[in-house]
Amino acid sequence: MNTAYHSGSRAVQSRLGVRDLADHVGRSITPGIRPIAAAFLEAQPMLMLGAADAEGRVWATLLTGAPGFVRATGPRTVSVAAALPEGTPDGAQVGTLALDPRTRRRMRLNGTATTSRRGFTIEAEQVFSNCPKYLQKREWYGSESGRHPWAGAARHGEALTPDQTRRIRAADTFFVATAAPDGLDTSHRGGNPGFVRVDTPRELSWRDYPGNAMFLTLGNLESDGRAGLLFLDWETGLTLQLSGLAHTEYGPEGRVTRFRVDRTVEIPAGSPLRWSPPEYSPSNPTTP
Repeated sequence: MNTAYHSGSRAVQSRLGVRDLADHVGRSITPGIRPIAAAFLEAQPMLMLGAADAEGRVWATLLTGAPGFVRATGPRTVSVAAALPEGTPDGAQVGTLALDPRTRRRMRLNGTATTSRRGFTIEAEQVFSNCPKYLQKREWYGSESGRHPWAGAARHGEALTPDQTRRIRAADTFFVATAAPDGLDTSHRGGNPGFVRVDTPRELSWRDYPGNAMFLTLGNLESDGRAGLLFLDWETGLTLQLSGLAHTEYGPEGRVTRFRVDRTVEIPAGSPLRWSPPEYSPSNPTTP
């Protein structure tokens, strides 16, 4: 029996009739970090990290640094030269996503994070790559020197402002962290601008596009419901984090995930990285 999946993912796979395909794809999930994966991690200037804070809210956070700030230090261990997000307990379960917009490659690594002299380490439990579907291609053209990844005064809220609503409706990418009984996972969602809907200042929704049949995100939502979203302004570095609850609705027109906002954090210069305008993925469905 494939142990890569918990009961939530299994329930979604069974509902959609893809358990055999999921078993086949799930063989790519390993606890070890292969040399090609280690080299990929070390070349990246950013890492998305999903974790729950001390109150149990799930957040997706962007970490940045010079390439090499994330590196494999053993067959199952990663060292990150950055602090764990504020409020994340030492020894927390985390889900990470390393993504390279330049090559449309991405890799997920989930495990347990422990603070270290360099920042923190992750003892890997699940390591796997994903296909390039729905990834927009961007070129990295530099960093704002002297800017800290947490630069700028954070603006906290409990609902979206009109400006945040505009940014989300114009987004072509966001990142979603979800929780499950056995850990955290961070994934990517992409599409043409407009693929994320803002239904009210506290409610978002998006169509679930066809993927790899694992249904890790939807499976986590089936089991738990806590989620954190991260939107990034690729050209200015602004970050917008949302924490709340989500669920998936299944209908004749497909799957729709609905997210309710509980908390928001906007940081005007949350990232020092600057990226080019996107070359949209040829896999993106047409936005209604």
